[in-house]
Amino acid sequence: MIKFIIFIFLSFYLLFFHTANANEKIKIGLLVPMTGANKEIGESIIKAVGLAIKDIDNNLIEIYPKDTATKANQTLKSAFELSEMGIKIVIGPVFYESLTYLDEMKNLTFLSLTNKTLDLPKNVISAGINSTSQFNTIKKFLETNKVQRTIFLTPIQDYEFEVKRGMKNSKIKIYKDYEYNIEPTKLTKQIEEITNYKIRKQNLDDEIIRIKNSNDPNKEKKIKILEKRYTLGGLNFDAVVISDFEESLKSVTTSLLYTDVLPKNKFFITLNQWFDESLLNETDIQPLYYPSINKDSFDAYKIKYYNAFNEDPTHLSLLSYDLVGLIYYLSLNSKIENLNKIFKRKNSFKGKIGIFDIKDNKINHRLNFYKIENQKLIEIF
Repeated sequence: MIKFIIFIFLSFYLLFFHTANANEKIKIGLLVPMTGANKEIGESIIKAVGLAIKDIDNNLIEIYPKDTATKANQTLKSAFELSEMGIKIVIGPVFYESLTYLDEMKNLTFLSLTNKTLDLPKNVISAGINSTSQFNTIKKFLETNKVQRTIFLTPIQDYEFEVKRGMKNSKIKIYKDYEYNIEPTKLTKQIEEITNYKIRKQNLDDEIIRIKNSNDPNKEKKIKILEKRYTLGGLNFDAVVISDFEESLKSVTTSLLYTDVLPKNKFFITLNQWFDESLLNETDIQPLYYPSINKDSFDAYKIKYYNAFNEDPTHLSLLSYDLVGLIYYLSLNSKIENLNKIFKRKNSFKGKIGIFDIKDNKINHRLNFYKIENQKLIEIF
């Protein structure tokens, strides 16, 4: 059995009181968009990294930000400049499209904030909240509640194959798997087919006619009860996992409601929503379940960030905050140029965002699980 090398730091509070065993500078590159459409995201990450360094309080750490402009060519140019400075470890790039040419920089290890894991260069580690992490958590919930038949709805989008990879990696039990078109009229038709809506609606009409033509003395009462319904007949699944977000997610859940699939009867589960507060007002689709990072830790970080900069952080900045702490901690146990080898082995550590597991140059997150019910967010585990 392969022995796990476990790096666990229970909180950054403990981390801050470590001192490096050597006076060697810890040089960390930072590749973020400093110009272009995603400039504000880059600025938030730079501030979060500065906040992490302040909290660690060690003058051996040096950060070298470089612009990616969210372009692969510019990212490669900036990465080359970092390499020329003798830097070995880099936080970033932020976006998947910036990774294209980074396999040319074999002497650098990149901790990218992307949550995509397919076709990554060998020297890039995905640090985002990937689909495998999310489906691992959903799987735990389904098994705990002994849910036997779960259908999966995946939009035909650019992240479709990432979702499929996460389902496969997690070995989650799939009853039926569907892809859907996000165009509203096509979506509604597909949901009708998936839920056998027309058959169930016809069953109701037929039953009302049958009772009307019967000699049942209570037929008027029974008919009134049936007329309050929209369909008749059971559904052949117990839970539905919707891999969607924002308005598109709401469109799918609305279509399910239209076809008389209700969250009080079937589990409505989705992917990490980063605590989207607009979902609290969608009472018709509650309870709604999803995996995510720890809410209390995220809120504490947001307060810390706001107090420092008088503005709200992006969720990606929390990832970068944790990665600074991770690099610093690992540098206490290994030379900075050897960190790439550590990320190839099986390791675990704990940061503000929760527990991370490293395997095959990927970081999987041990997530919490939440539900929204009665306009409140409730932690399940």
